Amino acid sequence: MRLLSLKRFITCLLLLAVFAVNQGNAQSSAKPDSLIPKRLNTLVISMGGLYGSTMFTLNQFWYKDYPQSSFHFFNDNEEWFQIDKIGHATTAYQVGYWGYEVFRWTGLDEKRATLIGGSMGFFFLTTIEILDGFSSQWGASPGDLVANTAGTALFIGQQLAWHEQRISLKFSAHMSPYAQYRPKLMGRNFGERLVKDYNGQTYWLSCNISTFLNTSSRFPKWLNVAVGYGGEGMTGASSNPDEIDGLPLPHFDRYRQFYLSADIDLTRIPTKNKTLKSLFKIVNFLKVPMPTLEYNKKQGLLFHPLYF
Repeated sequence: MRLLSLKRFITCLLLLAVFAVNQGNAQSSAKPDSLIPKRLNTLVISMGGLYGSTMFTLNQFWYKDYPQSSFHFFNDNEEWFQIDKIGHATTAYQVGYWGYEVFRWTGLDEKRATLIGGSMGFFFLTTIEILDGFSSQWGASPGDLVANTAGTALFIGQQLAWHEQRISLKFSAHMSPYAQYRPKLMGRNFGERLVKDYNGQTYWLSCNISTFLNTSSRFPKWLNVAVGYGGEGMTGASSNPDEIDGLPLPHFDRYRQFYLSADIDLTRIPTKNKTLKSLFKIVNFLKVPMPTLEYNKKQGLLFHPLYF
């Protein structure tokens, strides 16, 4: 089993930790495009240390227990309704956003912060993909690399074109009933299920409407419209097994889910509190639970008063 979702989660925590520490220590912001060497040194040391320790931990607790081989690719594009691929794009996008923010915190100019910080997600995720490529049981996934590139391009493209993020990739999750049938694969507890059970994960393209309207518009600047994608009924990657270790599994229909919902861009909520601003930036990768319409081929159109 490939713990891709767990590895993406670790990668997110890597840069989120750097972002949170540096934002929390920033009592005064840097002047635009005025580099502060002390902050840059702090950032580079923090990122280097966390990156090295994370890669060492992954190798010690994961890769070293499995046989190695020459570098090769593995096509897993048909697995999990491609939800894992959208997860890769979302992770690359969000880590790129955090990377940009911490480099701007150092006073690095907008363009270089966009290109260097915005590429952090691609860099970290591709490193892990290369490690997979040398593992004989798996391989580097071309689909993952494409998704990493797409998420990074979405962030960098918008930042270069608009100097802001009008369209964001976000994440939400709930506990599905399917993990209980394959806890080793899909998680035994809340934390494991959150990152390993694709049935409970939903990924969102959240669009800020006000940024596309005239500046005189009274449309709420914090209100977004989001479209989401997920899947249900999956107890296996490409198909559902009939039994595991000699024990029969119930039959579940596998189907895709499509969502339409409102969302809140927390970074556009007006506040003068610097701590609150930093907190809003940190948690803005989460889709805010809101009334939601769902469509799937099995049940048709559904309404959720509050969807996570």
